[in-house]
Amino acid sequence: MVIIAQKIINEFAHNYPLAAEPLDRWYNETEKADWTDLNDIKKTFNTVDFIGNDRFVFDIGGNKYRLIAMIHFSRRTLYIRFIGTHKQYDEIISKKIIDKI
Repeated sequence: MVIIAQKIINEFAHNYPLAAEPLDRWYNETEKADWTDLNDIKKTFNTVDFIGNDRFVFDIGGNKYRLIAMIHFSRRTLYIRFIGTHKQYDEIISKKIIDKI
């Protein structure tokens, strides 16, 4: 998969150093992947959830962090839309702004 916005990962890892290693693992596994649908993603990351509008949420670092990605399977491209702590993710869910991400 082609991953767009690695800068977001780097910035988040800089602010949350404990997230750096799990995000690197996620990035490396995702970059090697050739997913065609949610079932393919679940073979790599069994905790991924589809949240609508081509968006998928990944649990990172034992569910300490959440990453939302928009995935276009036909283009083999993944766009990182959000990375945050579990608490930050819960806040955007409670504010119902998930559709804007």
